[in-house]
Amino acid sequence: MAHCIVPEAEAILDKAFPVLDKGFVRLVDYLGGDQRIVQAARVSYGEGTKSYREDAALIDYLLRHEHTSPFEQVVLTFHIKLPIFVARQWIRHRTARVNEISGRYSIMKDEFFIPEPEALAPQSEDNKQGRADIPFDPATAERIRAILKESSELSYQQYQRLLDLGLAREIARIALPLSLYTEWYWQIDLHNLFRFLMLRLDKHAQREIRQYAEVILDIVRTVAPAATASFEKHILQGVRFSGPEMEELRRRLGLNQRDRTDAMKSAEHKNNGDSTPDTNKPRQFLEPAASKPSSSSLSLLSKKELERFEEKLKTGRQG
Repeated sequence: MAHCIVPEAEAILDKAFPVLDKGFVRLVDYLGGDQRIVQAARVSYGEGTKSYREDAALIDYLLRHEHTSPFEQVVLTFHIKLPIFVARQWIRHRTARVNEISGRYSIMKDEFFIPEPEALAPQSEDNKQGRADIPFDPATAERIRAILKESSELSYQQYQRLLDLGLAREIARIALPLSLYTEWYWQIDLHNLFRFLMLRLDKHAQREIRQYAEVILDIVRTVAPAATASFEKHILQGVRFSGPEMEELRRRLGLNQRDRTDAMKSAEHKNNGDSTPDTNKPRQFLEPAASKPSSSSLSLLSKKELERFEEKLKTGRQG
């Protein structure tokens, strides 16, 4: 298999998917898909006789156990148009290769991001770097939008005045605001792209970059559907628990050390095709865990740790 072609990905090449008011994401090119991951993992030059289900199971195993190098074999190249303030957050993901339009060589376009009214909200009281969940009333939001629009237009007029005075483009551009749109080519392998999506799809990420991440996730589903399904199942929709949190889970389930040992032995029997239960166990260890008391001891978590733990259980999101 010298070259992996994904027909669904071919169908969306160079198609612009709109984001925000003037931005977009385009898939320019891709190298490989699910089959490339499987091929790299098996170190094979042919498709072999494996079924799709077996391939998907292998991909799921690789991602679940963090065998990341086969995912690095898949590479995607995007053409992205985005506001500069989003680009400055984006560029912190240093594992990609980027080529951006240069304000030294080109005169920047008169294109600025103006947020929609529902995106305008006061500073959050419990999040130093984010906005509150409740937006401003429509009248206030429109006043804010008008101020932003006027400020953007004025800054571009000043930029043009500086250029007309003969000032070099590399200096004149400093008059432009962070709301100005820029463009770049962004190339990244699938493993690091999943890392980008894990962080930028999180509810704590800024709304605007989250919207780009949502569009990119849809594109990645097209290029590597099995890998993306595993990513969503184990990472986006999963949570990690610390050692003390695992102890709290065991306490609530009524599991002690002997229970865990018995459970491991039972799993080994099942894996070996032996479904016969161990009848030598005392009856208390044959009962379902749910029937055992879950509050026989106090939690080892602090109040703050317990709050984060409860939030994980409630929302299914990493705290």
